[in-house]
Amino acid sequence: MVFSGTYITAGRARAMVTATGVHTEVGGIARLTEGAEEAKTPLEMRIAQLGRYLVVAALALFGLVMALGLARGLPFGEVLMVAISQMVSVIPEGLPVAMTIALAVGMQHMAGRGAIIRRLSAVETLGAITVICSDKTGTLTRNEMTVSALWFPGGRAIDITGVGYAPEGELVSTGIARSSTDVELAQLLEAIVLCNDAELVPPDDESAPWTVLGDPTEAALLVVAAKAGVEAGTLRRSRPRMAEIPFDSDAKMMATRHGGTAGTETIYLKGAPEAVLRLCSRDGQDALRAAREAVEKMAGRALRVLAVARIDDCPLDAVAGFDELAGRATLLGLVGQIDPPREVVKLAVAACRAAGIRTIMVTGDHKLTGLAIARELGIALDGDRGIDGVELERMNDAELLKGLENIAVFARVHPAQKLRIVAALQSRGDVVAMTGDGVNDAPALASADVGVAMGITGTEVAKSAAKVVITDDNFATIVGAVEQGRVVYRNLKKVILFLFVTSADEVLVLLLALLAGYPLPLAAVQILWINIVTESTLTVNLVMDPPGGDEMMDAPVPRNDRLLDKAMLWRIATLVPMAVVATFGWFVWRLSNGVQYEVVRTETFTILALCQWFNVLNCQSASHSALTFGILRNRWLIGGLALSIVLQGAVLYWPPLTALFHIVPIPPADLLPLVALASCVLWGEELRKWATRMRGKPPAQ
Repeated sequence: MVFSGTYITAGRARAMVTATGVHTEVGGIARLTEGAEEAKTPLEMRIAQLGRYLVVAALALFGLVMALGLARGLPFGEVLMVAISQMVSVIPEGLPVAMTIALAVGMQHMAGRGAIIRRLSAVETLGAITVICSDKTGTLTRNEMTVSALWFPGGRAIDITGVGYAPEGELVSTGIARSSTDVELAQLLEAIVLCNDAELVPPDDESAPWTVLGDPTEAALLVVAAKAGVEAGTLRRSRPRMAEIPFDSDAKMMATRHGGTAGTETIYLKGAPEAVLRLCSRDGQDALRAAREAVEKMAGRALRVLAVARIDDCPLDAVAGFDELAGRATLLGLVGQIDPPREVVKLAVAACRAAGIRTIMVTGDHKLTGLAIARELGIALDGDRGIDGVELERMNDAELLKGLENIAVFARVHPAQKLRIVAALQSRGDVVAMTGDGVNDAPALASADVGVAMGITGTEVAKSAAKVVITDDNFATIVGAVEQGRVVYRNLKKVILFLFVTSADEVLVLLLALLAGYPLPLAAVQILWINIVTESTLTVNLVMDPPGGDEMMDAPVPRNDRLLDKAMLWRIATLVPMAVVATFGWFVWRLSNGVQYEVVRTETFTILALCQWFNVLNCQSASHSALTFGILRNRWLIGGLALSIVLQGAVLYWPPLTALFHIVPIPPADLLPLVALASCVLWGEELRKWATRMRGKPPAQ
């Protein structure tokens, strides 16, 4: 049976279509990934909830301003315009735009680091990841298999030197000396060359590397044969393939039948040791026990182990499968391969652990092989263990949930079992990223909070189901994307803080004037202008803040995190009074000295705008000084502030705008006291940040 989406690379065949579209096997998998609506991200739900609260607050403020204004006997039209402008100021209309731009910028930065975001919402979700379930081969390791050890029945072993695909190295026997008449070695090498679909391609010139066509695991077998002087092409021509059972992920092995010079035919098998050894009962229980012990020892050295066997004069029926071969095979030996870990992965795993993100290896290799690599990379610590697909199948959901805390490696799992792993982690409240590359990985990728498909080895079905595609199949790229997701969320929190401080300043100054019996300190059009100047020219620029470098020192963002958490409410409670006291205090003092009302209102309008410019610097960090950490890091914010100053200057001194905004031009020299007064917002916050650092609290941006 040939499945839809299969790539034909060689040969010829006649095929009959038995199903199309959703009725195919691939269509059945696709149905698992559709139908359900894509769940809203935590940020989307928080924004929706905040929007409902703000609507209620805006309506309540409208009623309060109208009631106070009319009780004071102010003109209805004037009170109505001010009340409407206050409603507008309470609603942070710049937040949706800022959020979209922040996500888009984050997507662009991630793309530059090799992570292609297919769904914009994934940018935010990446910052909340608590668990990364990662494949081993090619993601945690380099996917450059090298045979480093051979084992033969009887206990003899041979070590192989050299790395990579270049056939350069030696076979060094650690038992009986190897000679040119080494029958055991010759039979094993013949088997791994013939039961093999890969090709080793020599370079065009000496400076170019050797390359392979086919699976890296099979290519490594050809390399070790070449090191021993076996020419694959010559051997394959002398022993043509007569039949085959292709590699099956369920059976975990493959078999080929070859003709010989004496008219005999031989079947060669290779695959997972537990699968091949089940067919080798004729070797005797003692020999099989020794082979299994050798497998565990080699796997404990982080080697991927293949078992190789042969059957003489036996038919090979692809329909009957491997069951017909049970008890007929003779073990030729074990092949141990090493896939070196990527150099950057150990640091990336350590960064994840420091950031409160747990890494779990999900691999098709032997459990001990996975555990050895996991311990080397820091994924598995003391007390952690691995389980294989058979053990996972025996566990019920309660047992799996109980054991998840100490399971660092899932080995020999079927792609369908990934779906169960994701569901179990999510039921604990984890935000899960799952990697995958095959068609059967698609359901798990779709069900994970962030499905990550491999850009090099991944199938189109896997990429379509995933939210993120990494172009280099490198675990470190996933970690970089998580870091960028945290940068985006942190910048959004800065914008929210700035918008609420701005709105609270305007509302409180107006309410204090109404309650104290003073005239309105701002005209409605001035309130709207402050929102335009501060929000439109600064909020979008603030989300462009670069990383602070400490994002991976924080814990993951909880699912129930509030946009206005206690820390932000505390900062609002400290920032707002300083601006309100400065603005309203100046307004009252100037009126009490008999200064003309229109002049005082212009000065109040200017002070309030200045306070917000200083506040945007305060919002860049909760603990770092704006004088050493702030505006110079963000050229976009410099441009936004410069534009705000130009626009404010136009309102103050350009006659067409001064009339429209009820402005009385202020002599430039008189602006210096206003700037000095508004700067108290910056100096007061600098004092608070200094006290925070002195208390030894960890710096947070």
